[in-house]
This record gives sequence, C-alpha cells and structure tokens, in this order.
Amino acid sequence: DDLTAQAPDSFLVDIQTSEGAITVKMRRHWSPLAVDRVWHLVENNFYAGARFYRMIDGFVAQWGYSGEPVRDSVWRDHPLDDEPVIGSNLQGTVSFARGGPRTRSFQLYINLADNARLDVLASGGVVGYPPVGEIVEGVEVPMGFYGAYADRTPSQDSIRVQGNDYLRREYPQLDSIITTRIIGSWR
Repeated sequence: DDLTAQAPDSFLVDIQTSEGAITVKMRRHWSPLAVDRVWHLVENNFYAGARFYRMIDGFVAQWGYSGEPVRDSVWRDHPLDDEPVIGSNLQGTVSFARGGPRTRSFQLYINLADNARLDVLASGGVVGYPPVGEIVEGVEVPMGFYGAYADRTPSQDSIRVQGNDYLRREYPQLDSIITTRIIGSWR
C-alpha cells in the first residue's frame, strides 16, 4: 500500500460495531493528511477488532489500537504532520486523537456532544483537533457503547504492549469494531 497515495475528496466508511452500524462521511478538505491516513487504514481493514477503549459519556468514544501491537507500531512510526482546524468538533464528528506535536497516527474519536472547545484547545504547543468526517448514519450507535469503565480507563501503555489480550482480560465488556470498508467515494 502506497502511504503517500491521496484519498478521494470524500468517501463513506461503513463501520460495523458490536452495537450496530455507523456510516461516516470523510471530508478531505477538513484535514487532508489525516483523511488520507483514514483511507489507508480502512482499505487495510486495520480497525477490525479494535476496541472502543475510552468512553466518556457526553464527551467522546475513542478507538484506534488494532489489538495487534506489531501492526500498530507500523502506523505509529509514521505520524502525521499537524493541520489547522477547518471543521468543528460537533456531535457526530470524528477526529484524530493526539498527545502533542506530530502524534496523530491511528487513534480516532467520535464526539458524543458538541465539543467545539476542542477546535481551539492547545495541547503540547498544537492548537485544535481537526475533524476528518461526520457520522451520516447510525449517530445513535456510539451512545450505546459500554462506558462503565470510565473511572478506570485502560492504560495505553498496556494496550500498546499487550494489545487485545490485555483488553479482553481486564476490560471484557468493551465494544469493538467488527469490520470497516469504503462504500462510496467522490473525487
């Protein structure tokens, strides 16, 4: 897979989860580098088996680790440059999570509420979290993701090292992605 190939201007991603189907329309003009990355991840079904490991009611549902540490390291070793915020983190939009400059790689979150403050929130010298797309069908599905672990969010270091073995053992009720696929695109 050519990691430099450009995604279409917009495309639909079908995300089959343990709670139901979600369709997300990705918008390249909102965050070109990040949307190109999503295109490649979905084309490679990277997210099959990924757990929604961070569920904060009224805020976000986050996922990204494939559950296979070696597979994750390939993408983590190719972080994306930061981009300005064009869209807004409104309910139903999807954005990349990050932990500082050039740390966007494969972790995404769904805004469960209007979180426009994330458009201007500075963290590690980077301002804002640019959305990459928006849910066009199934916006209610993430609201049903298991969230009772909110007070003890899984350790990302443990996920990074042990993958889904750790999550199955310590957080067995987390919802997951069954498969992802592109179901339409426009240039």
